[in-house]
Amino acid sequence: MSQQQWIKTTCPYCGTGCGVEAKLNGNAKVEVRGDSSHPANLGLLCSKGAALGDTLSNEGRLRYALVKGHQEPLDKALSYVASRLSQTLAEHGPDSVAFYVSGQLLTEDYYVANKLIKGFLGSANIDSNSRLCMSSAVAGHKRAFGEDVVPGSYEDLEHAELVTLVGSNLAWCHPIVYQRLKRAKLANPKLKVVVIDPRRTDSCDIADLHLAVNGGTDVALFNGLFAYLSEHGKLDQRYLKQHTEGFESALAAAKQDAAQLSQLAEQCGIEPEALLRFYQMFADTERCVSVFSQGVNQSAQGVDKVNAIINCHLATGKIGKLGATAFSITGQPNAMGGREVGALANLLAGHLDFQDQHLAALQGFWNSPNLARRPGVKAVDMFAKVASGEIKAIWIMGTNPAVSLPESAKVREALLACPLVVVSDCIAQTDTTRYADVLLPAAGWGERDGMVTNSERMLSRQRAFIAPQGDTKPDWYLLSQVARKMGFAEAFAYQSSADIFSEHAALSGLLADAKQRKFDISALSGLSKASYDALLPQRWPVNGQAQGTRSLFSDGQFCTASGKAQLIAVNYQASASSCSSDYPLLLNTGRVRDHWHTMTRTGLAAKLSSHISEPMLEINPADAASYGLSDGELVVVNSQQGELRVRLKLDSGQKRGHLFMPIHWSKQFSSDGVVSQLVNNIVDPISGQPESKYTAVNLRPWEYASEAVLLSASALSLSQCQALPAKYWVKQKLDEGFVYRLADNQSPQALAAALKAFLLQQGQWQSIDFADPIKQQYRSALVVAGELFASYMVTAKGEINSSAWLESLLQQPMSDNIRRGVLAGTSPAADLGRIVCSCHQVREQTIRDVIDQHDCSSAEQVGSYCKAGTNCGSCVPELKRMIKVSQVF
Repeated sequence: MSQQQWIKTTCPYCGTGCGVEAKLNGNAKVEVRGDSSHPANLGLLCSKGAALGDTLSNEGRLRYALVKGHQEPLDKALSYVASRLSQTLAEHGPDSVAFYVSGQLLTEDYYVANKLIKGFLGSANIDSNSRLCMSSAVAGHKRAFGEDVVPGSYEDLEHAELVTLVGSNLAWCHPIVYQRLKRAKLANPKLKVVVIDPRRTDSCDIADLHLAVNGGTDVALFNGLFAYLSEHGKLDQRYLKQHTEGFESALAAAKQDAAQLSQLAEQCGIEPEALLRFYQMFADTERCVSVFSQGVNQSAQGVDKVNAIINCHLATGKIGKLGATAFSITGQPNAMGGREVGALANLLAGHLDFQDQHLAALQGFWNSPNLARRPGVKAVDMFAKVASGEIKAIWIMGTNPAVSLPESAKVREALLACPLVVVSDCIAQTDTTRYADVLLPAAGWGERDGMVTNSERMLSRQRAFIAPQGDTKPDWYLLSQVARKMGFAEAFAYQSSADIFSEHAALSGLLADAKQRKFDISALSGLSKASYDALLPQRWPVNGQAQGTRSLFSDGQFCTASGKAQLIAVNYQASASSCSSDYPLLLNTGRVRDHWHTMTRTGLAAKLSSHISEPMLEINPADAASYGLSDGELVVVNSQQGELRVRLKLDSGQKRGHLFMPIHWSKQFSSDGVVSQLVNNIVDPISGQPESKYTAVNLRPWEYASEAVLLSASALSLSQCQALPAKYWVKQKLDEGFVYRLADNQSPQALAAALKAFLLQQGQWQSIDFADPIKQQYRSALVVAGELFASYMVTAKGEINSSAWLESLLQQPMSDNIRRGVLAGTSPAADLGRIVCSCHQVREQTIRDVIDQHDCSSAEQVGSYCKAGTNCGSCVPELKRMIKVSQVF
């Protein structure tokens, strides 16, 4: 392909499914831009999508297979995997084998993995990391609709008059969908936005009402809405009679929770007037969209929360209509594709279920010798069985469970003890790959070719535009080769992803008449490779009756045996992880704006690492004061599951008694940032989804004495990081190197001496030192061939200065001016602070200067002078806060 040709592909991050155009420029660097023809994003990209080209470096790539730490030819490694899996099956049976897969996989990868383990190895022990984010929505959809179906589309947001964000920080987690909503609100004065979230997030920037509910009370809140609608004659009795079942029992259950409005408001932790206002808005508005995400799903009552929301839409007929729907928005680029192919332990391919008719049809379609007859174990239970020795071989694909699963320390122990751990990934070093007996080099974004499905059922193609490195291959290829070596060559004779997609599409049409199944893309079966390559984005279903349908259930026909939707009786239940005198605070976890999952990709892009450069524990200022803690201080947070050190961030938008910490930092990027080691493994009894939003914790000061900043032109290896002479460290990528932030309980003088000794062990440097024992300040510049190669500053606790000015000086000639600045700890140039606008790389001080010099009163004015906020808009709420502060002073 031409290096100048723009290739249309799809972003590999969130479930928005943005279209991307990519190409290689003359310097063999990848350029990306938004695809203006893609219906999901219409050319817009968020900060992560815009920085995709920066993540396609050779740094850290897994290019060749490793067996027991030794590089092997790929074919030999695959033969070893096939042999060990066959041996495990023969000696211990199908249930001793498991696959743990990922929403990062393409549909074709997912399909082959599911077919191999369920159809030919005879085990349903395949689960996806989607279990951690969307499985409660899957179960809720199936209970209400009879099938896992998202009824609406992004267009519904643009036609709604009330959009409620429930447990969704849309502004940071799905920025382009948020921008669509923001534009719709600007265009339509009638559109109101309600945010239901314990935290005041950037999504509240456009909110007309924020309900800062107590964590875990969503069922009570929506049951209260259901009861209110009934009491005030706002139910759609005709719709209920013609298109639903279960109304009486569902309403009775809701009334049990509703009680008096004042009591319900107190239980939810909000003012009665605010609760009443929301109920009135929903009751009096015909076109309502309720967007829900991980804040709802990641709960031990997640499925009931989903159904409590759907109940209110069904009871008012606000579903299947333009601008009216309950809308689950997925977290990963192909979480829905994985659901389509049945890559969860309790599902079968093509939205089929574990029932006799479906099993017989699937076994006949696959010509399967040993189809699994019952559901397998879900993610948390899967790793528990790895720990107990019941599962003796596990293949992990494109995910990092040593970081992402609850009680992650136990997950790491389980992997260490497992007889066979196979990991296929594109990154050589992750917290999970270190436990692999076999590492298989998987193709990454830009090298692979296949299909993904976004949150609105939109099928989109990812296309290759760069050559694969070393022996890297698509996951479907690795799986197919193992299957062939295990004796299943005929069933896995795929030559391309087009072959697999065609089979998947054909399977979706199985039993089409036996059940009103909505997932059906059978019209796409039999596509030629050329037609597959040219396929344009389109929503399912795609069959003889429907194609690209915007809203499903508009005819009132659902996928149940009766054809009617089911209202589900649910009652509020208090969390099993309740607060106590020992653990009085509630820990919530989630994402930040510029990072993704465990940072194996975004951690490579310097422009994504400056906005939030280390893990933070957000706390309400009043709570911090009650503990005697200050902003920026390092503290110890602990639960019954574990303990870690983290930097405190005061945030008045944080609800009293609630804490928040991001999920992204792994052992590769921090000594103590893996928040999942605090999270309990309590799960929803139906979906198996962990309760990641609600863990009881305690907090105390950490008695540390010194802090340091270390800059290095090259990355320290993981073993070197673990040998750093400091109990706390965090790693951040820079344009020309890396910065490490450290803290320890030894004195500044002792830390400086230990740090210098550590660095001198790493290479031959010329050292230029400064020491002031009185002020407890120690600085050193390490010079190689006349260039600054590394530098560090050590101070007493709380005295460290910003290093932003120094970060750009790495690998530059050591002039007298720079030398004086490094040793004096003062900047030879203005310190512009951290990056606020990642898209345009605009720093904090630049924005402040623009606001002051031009007397800016709006984010749009700021953007006109420095471009901040003019691309994806994710930083606009922060710009507004900076303007507000400037107006105060």
